[in-house]
Amino acid sequence: METAAAAAPAGGFFPSFLLLGFGTLVAALLGAAHRLGLFYQLMHKVDTASIRHGGENVAAVLKAHGVRFLFTLVGGHISPLLVACEKLGIRVVDTRHEVTAVFAADAVARLTGTVGVAAVTAGPGLTNTVTAVKNAQIAQSPVLLLGGAASTLLQNRGALQAVDQMSLFRPLCKFCASVRRVRDIIPTLRAAMAAAQSGTPGPVFVELPIDVLYPYFMVQKEMMPAKPPKGLVDRAVHWYLANSLANLFAGAWEPQPEGPLPLNIPQASPQQVQRCVEILSRAKRPLMLIGSQALLPPTSADKLRVAVETLGIPCFLAGMARGLLGRNHPLHFRQNRRAALKKADVVVLAGTVCDFRLSYGRVLSRSSKIIVVNRDRKEMLINSDIFWKPQEAVQGDVGSFVVKLMEGLRGQMWASDWAEELRQADRQKEQTFREKALMPVAQHLNPVRVLQLVEDILPDNSILVVDGGDFVGTAAYLVQPRGPLCWLDPGAFGTLGVGAGFALGAKLCRPDAEVWCLFGDGAFGYSLIEFDTFVRHKIPVMALIGNDAGWTQISREQVPSLGSNVACGLAYTDYHKAVLGLGAQGQLLSRENEDQVVKVLRDAQQQCQDGHPVVVNILIGRTDFRDGSISM
Repeated sequence: METAAAAAPAGGFFPSFLLLGFGTLVAALLGAAHRLGLFYQLMHKVDTASIRHGGENVAAVLKAHGVRFLFTLVGGHISPLLVACEKLGIRVVDTRHEVTAVFAADAVARLTGTVGVAAVTAGPGLTNTVTAVKNAQIAQSPVLLLGGAASTLLQNRGALQAVDQMSLFRPLCKFCASVRRVRDIIPTLRAAMAAAQSGTPGPVFVELPIDVLYPYFMVQKEMMPAKPPKGLVDRAVHWYLANSLANLFAGAWEPQPEGPLPLNIPQASPQQVQRCVEILSRAKRPLMLIGSQALLPPTSADKLRVAVETLGIPCFLAGMARGLLGRNHPLHFRQNRRAALKKADVVVLAGTVCDFRLSYGRVLSRSSKIIVVNRDRKEMLINSDIFWKPQEAVQGDVGSFVVKLMEGLRGQMWASDWAEELRQADRQKEQTFREKALMPVAQHLNPVRVLQLVEDILPDNSILVVDGGDFVGTAAYLVQPRGPLCWLDPGAFGTLGVGAGFALGAKLCRPDAEVWCLFGDGAFGYSLIEFDTFVRHKIPVMALIGNDAGWTQISREQVPSLGSNVACGLAYTDYHKAVLGLGAQGQLLSRENEDQVVKVLRDAQQQCQDGHPVVVNILIGRTDFRDGSISM
């Protein structure tokens, strides 16, 4: 009896083990069948006779989202989507460097409030865009980067231009996806477009392997062996390839929604707005710092401007908010921001961040009440545990918040002596610049004087693109954008080389505007070849180069501290002649024609209006952008 009883559990163990093993095997087989797409293929067939290709799906989604321009540098991996976009009326603009394509898409995103789109080929085509994508991330620009890739079955097998692109772009982008089947193109792109604009905007990346973009018959020819299989291994490989091909195209052309998905844009709560209204209502010396986030949709620039004017709070404008109030508005102050912040009793940081631009928060007074509003909570509170502390931190859309503040404070008045104090400080700084403009320069032109003349003749319909160091830094004090969304600078990343791409995107978005680019001579080296792009695509932009023959912003610190000017020296290069070879127009401004500065600028402006890209090479003395002093 004991032996039989002891044997009973062992007899039950083996059937249970076998049942478990069988269940595991079935689950594994079902999982494999799912991964291989066998179940999907039962319900969705492959149209082997179709000549359609995945590029058409890409173009359809872009068209449905209102995309008007696609920036690119051509490559075989992405040719189908370029051709498809052209057929749907999306203008395809090819540049001479991939980074320029992404900068152009960035400019479109900033100026239109929609997603800017660039497409580049695999491998080095994508790695060339990294700087521009990072710049878009920090500037919070909704940019969609489409990247070619090796075919799905050849990845990690040594294919041409193959690299782990997803690992490269995940740290840079809000959304990264690699499309593995043609049917996934449309939903993946819709999700990417929504992600780019939701929350805190930023760049997104979609990888499109070459076999999801080309038509079935071409992919079949490349994927399937020419000879029929013979042995068992050959048959297994042939089946696997045939199934992969079928899964790639199953359901590819079935109708799918292509239009935009709803966006998720955070909003301040009524309670937060009311607390901020109460803080401001008690202020005697309020101050607003308005940054680029305030210009994001859904609040229009015009509605934001009215709200700021109605509030009546003195303000400083930065980034894309420059020009919000037009030129010489009584509420807009441009000089002595640090001193103003120390005296303010309430400061509203409306999309402005306490990074290096505000000395990490150290410029804020400990006695001031700080209201900060930003879509990104981490960015909003940066350095708040060290150098400053907010009275009220609001995570939400900046433009909408300012409008709600205005509604809550309607009729509120602040003492006029506070604004007059700030205005007097502005006048004193501007007088300093007028004095600097009259200083003689030993060999070349006075850059402060040149920029004052630019300010005098800059038309009301102009867009300013700035790319460089000292010349651009000085221009930021002297040259005023004429309206909202009329100033394009790289943003907090401080990237050189944005000029040509920004100018390209700006002129395409606003063909009736005059695009004036202010370059340092060092920065212009990145953009020179793109004058070929401007000529080929008939993009008339005007570039003013402050040519002081050096990387002067670096040299100024390097020479006194380290005793060497190594790598800081350039030449007074004939950039105006170089662009002639690319088909553009060129002008020179130097000591020899310094009494004709306005005439030369007017002539260049007329050439631009006649449809020609123009470069004005201005030989200048070296200036310190921090105070306008001139060293030679």
